[in-house]
Amino acid sequence: MILYDKLLRVEDKYEEIEQKLCDPDIISNRKEFTALSRQRAEIEELIPVFREFKKVVAEIDECKESFESDDAELKELAEMELPELTAKKGRLEKELQLLLLPKDPNDSKNVIIEVRAGTGGDEAALFAADIFRMYTRYAELRNWKIDILSSSNSDGGGFKEVIASISGKQVFSNLKYESGVHRVQRVPATESQGRVHTSACTVAVLPEAEEVEVDIDEAKDLRIDVMRASGPGGQCVNTTDSAVRITHLPTGLVVICQDEKSQHKNKAKAMTVLRARLYDKLQSELDAERSENRKSQVGSGDRSQRIRTYNYPQGRITDHRAGLTVHKLDSIIAGEMEDFLNEVRAYFQAQALKENSES
Repeated sequence: MILYDKLLRVEDKYEEIEQKLCDPDIISNRKEFTALSRQRAEIEELIPVFREFKKVVAEIDECKESFESDDAELKELAEMELPELTAKKGRLEKELQLLLLPKDPNDSKNVIIEVRAGTGGDEAALFAADIFRMYTRYAELRNWKIDILSSSNSDGGGFKEVIASISGKQVFSNLKYESGVHRVQRVPATESQGRVHTSACTVAVLPEAEEVEVDIDEAKDLRIDVMRASGPGGQCVNTTDSAVRITHLPTGLVVICQDEKSQHKNKAKAMTVLRARLYDKLQSELDAERSENRKSQVGSGDRSQRIRTYNYPQGRITDHRAGLTVHKLDSIIAGEMEDFLNEVRAYFQAQALKENSES
């Protein structure tokens, strides 16, 4: 059994690491101790599940041996236990396959989320505001912290663009499949004849990068311009040169932040967004190098793909990648996304399992 043999090797590796971590020489070597601790952390979740799996396999073997017994009561007991044990083995096997999948190093990171109005004019901007509000409410339900870094309002009360940071437990893991084009079909408030219009917005979910993960030479790589903020704002926002525009010269990436009254705060927020965009760019380039046909890249990074449709007249929401349709649009738009996101994530996990078994 290929899976069983692979898991035995992982268990052997875990036990070997455990022994090394008790070695005084390794304990005194901070670098080696940290590296081994990280390796242990990557597989320790799998070990108790595998040990339970081995126990169930042994119990199934015992049941099968009981069928050869002359004891009728023992045989009857084995026949009763075997279906339950077999089902449990299947559940554990599926869980182990998921635990064996390569871990996404970004899963535990906070994110920068960018929502921009697409085709559809004011209606697209209103939809962008609805989508951003949906993520805000979802974040609140999960006790995550959300901080708007930059925003540009439309005349109709929506967002041309809004950029925010979301911090908390496993944020990227939960939101990483949200990047792409979100399409809405509904009757706009300004539509006098009741016709359904289609508009769209784009969502980008970027893992927040630490300074050490992205090499930026501020003196050589950046051009920093300060200017007077434009558009509505609080006291002093429009009357001082508080807005900051940062241009990353090697890539041409530009970030503008103007929501804060403080130039220093705007610069700090702009740098956070810039690091996230650069990190995302580097990750995308690495992924493309590893595989020209990497399927998971479609779901996690392609901002040009239409991923979802929100149909208001029918009260339904459809994720086109997972082939998933539910008639719970009102509750999902209100931020109750947990079950829906879990089903989307399950689809990508199944795809990853399939790719893993084929490789």
